[in-house]
Amino acid sequence: MIRKEYHIYLKLERGLSDNSVLAYEQDLDKLFQYCESIGCDPVKVTKDQLNEFVYQQFSAQSNSRTQARVLSGVHSFYRFLMYHHYRDDDPSELLETPRIDKRLPQVLTLEEIDRMVAAIDLSKAEGHRNRAIIEMLYGSGLRVSELVGLKLSDMYREEGYMLIHGKGSKQRLVPISPEADKWFTYWLEDRSHLDIKPEYVDIAFLNHYGRQLTRAMIFTIIRQLASKAGIKKVISPHTLRHSFATHLLQNGANLLIIQQLLGHEDIATTEIYTHVSVQDLRKAILTYHPANH
Repeated sequence: MIRKEYHIYLKLERGLSDNSVLAYEQDLDKLFQYCESIGCDPVKVTKDQLNEFVYQQFSAQSNSRTQARVLSGVHSFYRFLMYHHYRDDDPSELLETPRIDKRLPQVLTLEEIDRMVAAIDLSKAEGHRNRAIIEMLYGSGLRVSELVGLKLSDMYREEGYMLIHGKGSKQRLVPISPEADKWFTYWLEDRSHLDIKPEYVDIAFLNHYGRQLTRAMIFTIIRQLASKAGIKKVISPHTLRHSFATHLLQNGANLLIIQQLLGHEDIATTEIYTHVSVQDLRKAILTYHPANH
C-alpha cells in the first residue's frame, strides 16, 4: 500500500519522469531489503538504523553521484511519509550528503562527429534513420529519453521547431536544424514502408518492426558508429548532447540560451560547459604570451 502511494506521489505530486521514478523505487527496494534483514518496519525505522543502512550503501558504492542519488531517494521517501502523516519526524534529515566531484563531460570534436556520420551505411534500411538520429542529438541537444519519446505531432517542421517533453514533465521549444530536417525527411520516406503498430503511429523514430526504439537501442547505435569511426572515447547519446552545448559555447553562444535549449532548470548545471580544453589553454599561451614571441 505504501509503495503504491509513494509511486503516485512521485508521478503526480512531484511530477518526476518515468526514469526518475524507477531510480527512486530501485533505491527504495534496497532500503526495504535492509529493513527486512534486521527485522524492522521501513516506516518506523530509527535514525541509527537509517545511518547504518546509508553506511552500508556508501561502503558498497564509492561513486559519490550514486551515493547522493541513494540519499536523495531516502530523503524523498521520508518526506513523503511525513507529508501523508505516517510519521511525525524525518529520520533522514541529519544524514550527510556526499560531496560530488564535478566531472567534465566527455566531448567529441567536430572531426570525430564527421567520422561517425561517415560511418553510417546509407544503403541499409536503418541508414537514413540513424543519420537523422545523430543530427537530432547533436543538432538539437536532445536527451535520449526525449528522442525516443519524440512524436510527429510535436514536430512543427514548417516553423522549424519541436515541442520537447523534458524532465519533470517540463516542455520546451527546440529548433530543428536544417540538416536534421533534411535527413528526417529521408527517414520519413523509409518509415512509410514499415508495418507500424497502431500504438506507435505518432512516434517519430521506430525500429524495423514498426515499434518505438528503446534507449538501449540508441546507445547501441551510437557506440557501434563510434567503433566504426575509430573513436576510442567511451561515449553515449549524452556525449552528443554535451558536444552540442560545448560547440555552441565555443562559437560564442550565450549561456542562458544554451540553458534554455538544453532544458536545464538551474544555470549552474549549464555552467559546466564553460570549461575549455587543455588544447585551448595551450594554444592561448602559445599565441598570446609574450615569452613565446
